[in-house]
Amino acid sequence: MKSIFKWCSTVVLGIVLAGCAGMGMNQQQTYEVQQGVIEQISLVPLTHSDQLGVGAILGGAAGAGLGSLIGAGTGRDVAMAVGAIAGAVAGKYGENRYDGNQQGQQVVVRLNSGVLVVVTQPYEANIYKGQRVYIEGSGSSARIAPM
Repeated sequence: MKSIFKWCSTVVLGIVLAGCAGMGMNQQQTYEVQQGVIEQISLVPLTHSDQLGVGAILGGAAGAGLGSLIGAGTGRDVAMAVGAIAGAVAGKYGENRYDGNQQGQQVVVRLNSGVLVVVTQPYEANIYKGQRVYIEGSGSSARIAPM
């Protein structure tokens, strides 16, 4: 039994260390910064359709863990199942409550080249129509920053 535990622990540690090594601590991220003037700002709700369900997974695991502390035999199995289900529901509710609807803004910027760019981002109070701004990043990671 001890040898199986040691083997499993070694495998898990190796996977964790390999994952950390692959993170690329010395990689540099570069992106283009563009300049322009804000033409329009519209308030929009931000919803995340790509939620990963991490809240439900963590809640289910925590619920199963707490359920395992209750009873013995079949009662423990039932408590673990009920705890996992309740934890998953509570975790998903918490994730939706935290990430659900956030106030955002859709900003139309006319670049110095004359091209119009639209960026949707979380609400930022210190930008206004007619202001000169930078557009940092590109695609879904683009953000507006005042000059």
